[in-house]
Amino acid sequence: MRWGRQGCPRRLSGFLYPCLLLLLHQGDTHGYDLIQRLEAFGFETGSLNPGLVYRALREMEQEGYVASDWQEESLGPPRRVYRLTRQGDEVLCQWVNELGESQKAIGRFIDAYKIHMEEDKHLLQGGNL
Repeated sequence: MRWGRQGCPRRLSGFLYPCLLLLLHQGDTHGYDLIQRLEAFGFETGSLNPGLVYRALREMEQEGYVASDWQEESLGPPRRVYRLTRQGDEVLCQWVNELGESQKAIGRFIDAYKIHMEEDKHLLQGGNL
């Protein structure tokens, strides 16, 4: 498999942002929890570069999609907790619409491939190729 952004399969590298936005839509949380929960979307936790996730969170915070605060806990060091902003919620909706359109286009592509392969199989069986 080819790898895109440092430590993320290429097929998933562009999918990281909407996944993080959706996870934050489900509730405020810290980076380590987000990394663990990305597995549900096809990211392999063991091979996912945590720096990639934290960079994405910082970029989204700079864009105004995410906000964060330090949370003091009685056990362990303070952790940064991330939350989705109103602007981030709007961007998540845009991602959902775009991914839906992509899903339709991919479906059409796969259907065309299957039809082509079926026609190709008939040609081969008929001795025409």
